[in-house]
Amino acid sequence: MLIIPVKDGENIDRALKRFKRKFDRTKTMKKLRERKQFTKPSVLNRQQKMKAQYVQRKKATEE
Repeated sequence: MLIIPVKDGENIDRALKRFKRKFDRTKTMKKLRERKQFTKPSVLNRQQKMKAQYVQRKKATEE
């Protein structure tokens, strides 16, 4: 649970902005979307390998 202390005289928009920033940094929505459906461990491993290959190719082309 996120707790955002609102200081006396602080604008509600500013507090809301701090809440949104903190919410994004905790990656709560990403976790919820991942738990929405099950992905097999083999599929996850394959995706990680493909991403690593992609990143490696990108770095190689930049040099």
